[in-house]
Amino acid sequence: MHTVAIIPAAGFGLRLKNRTSKPLVEIQGIPIIVYTLKAISGHPLIKEVIVVANPSNIRTIKHKIKKYRIKKISQVVLGGATRRCSVENGLNALSGRADFVLIHDAVRPFIRRNTISAVIKVAQRRGAAIVGVPVKATVKKVKSQKSKVKIVEKTIDRSNLWEIQTPQVFRKDLIIKAYKKFKDKDVTDDAMLVEKMGGGVSMVLGSYDNIKVTTPEDLILAEAICGNLRCRTE
Repeated sequence: MHTVAIIPAAGFGLRLKNRTSKPLVEIQGIPIIVYTLKAISGHPLIKEVIVVANPSNIRTIKHKIKKYRIKKISQVVLGGATRRCSVENGLNALSGRADFVLIHDAVRPFIRRNTISAVIKVAQRRGAAIVGVPVKATVKKVKSQKSKVKIVEKTIDRSNLWEIQTPQVFRKDLIIKAYKKFKDKDVTDDAMLVEKMGGGVSMVLGSYDNIKVTTPEDLILAEAICGNLRCRTE
């Protein structure tokens, strides 16, 4: 099976409050995207990688790919104004050889090899699979009010709630069909579109350290995780 990874890296990272493009922000002196691409491209089940960049970071990302000798990068393409547009541009760049598509956030640098293996293998059997972890926090729904003080409506049963991560893996024809069918639907999660078509999506247990670096607090946590994992990119 020919699995192609799409890595959306076109976000500007406004919530990170950093002038540097989010995928290029460094953890222990190395850009986040380098850790991510090393993990994804180094996996034997992934045959090629498409990186989706923006006009301000595409040149630097290409330079980092070359500097760190990252293999399997077949294309670096421009994304769009939203994550959805960027993934769609990645899908449009797929070759005819692709059987399955793995989509993984550029700013989730600590994805584990065994998790990648598991989600790909489940997707190959079932057509669509995503990674997540059970919700640990107590979750409450509040009444919609304009005031700053919110009123709790109810506590949500968390026993069946999962926090969704990436990678997410789909049969190529399935994810392309989902994107075409819901052209005007903005998404934060690619599996949403497959679900809307009525397709079954399987869940694979991920890890709590597979964080998405979005805020300054996430960056502090990422530094700690990287130190604990003794991150290497050689």
